[in-house]
Amino acid sequence: MTSSSTTPTTGRLAGRSVSRVGYGAMQLERLRGDRAAAIALLRRAVELGVDHVDTAQFYGDGFVNDLLREALRPEDGVVVVTKVGADPDPDGPIPLRPAQRPEEIRASVEDNLRSLGVEQLPVVNLRRLDTGPGLRAEGDQVVDVEDQLAVLTALRDAGTIGAIGLSSVTEDVLRRALPAGIACVQNAYSLVSRTDEALLRRCEAEGIAWVPFFPLGGAFPGMPKVTDEPAVLAASTTLGVTPSQVGLAWLLRHSPSTLLIPGTADAVHLEQNVAAGDLALSADLDAVLPSLDAVPPRDAEIPLG
Repeated sequence: MTSSSTTPTTGRLAGRSVSRVGYGAMQLERLRGDRAAAIALLRRAVELGVDHVDTAQFYGDGFVNDLLREALRPEDGVVVVTKVGADPDPDGPIPLRPAQRPEEIRASVEDNLRSLGVEQLPVVNLRRLDTGPGLRAEGDQVVDVEDQLAVLTALRDAGTIGAIGLSSVTEDVLRRALPAGIACVQNAYSLVSRTDEALLRRCEAEGIAWVPFFPLGGAFPGMPKVTDEPAVLAASTTLGVTPSQVGLAWLLRHSPSTLLIPGTADAVHLEQNVAAGDLALSADLDAVLPSLDAVPPRDAEIPLG
């Protein structure tokens, strides 16, 4: 493949230059019965050049963070991004419950510090519940973002966290949060789910990393899947790559602010996800981009938990 000089190979995250393809650690919980395989997968990610990982204390109620603590070494230089705003709820319809109050956010930061075994969390994402699939806040869990950011800003000033990000937010919430200094935004977004296009462009203008979760869609029943799109399937055949790689490469080409955190518990899929970064650099992708850009977004109605 020939390369495209207009596509960046790295992005900025909390003042660091990182590879544009990272790793989302949530699916490591699937390897609870094979800890050695989970550790080997994380080491393979580092070997492949992954240098930012997304996690949370509520992934497996600390299990995933414990794996990261064992597998990652200081010399690896991996930026570990955690999130707060929810707590485990194993018996609930969704195994999470909102934890939006300031004292809960502080406690979640402390839980992440403890389970990761670190003195500082490089980036902490505040998972709001304003938009996207999943939980919604009710009652005393409806909290102004300014009150939440006051806690995180104090922790940043104390050196407990390095930078602040946001997740599941609207453009208005981002606007209100900007004075606090925002390193990244995580929202559900993919080739077939582009409701937050204006928010993405605002992040570009503000120099904020855009980190889409559910980058291939299909995470909930009724949510459209990128890999079902005829244009994506045709592009994968033309380019000799997987449909998932096409969907991930499109995201990287669509905005230079995008950093990816695709998750998997399979080493082959991990390698394919990382290789999507090379596909995004390929000038061969130019031939199929018009057909991909023309795919109409189809944001499904997803039941809220």
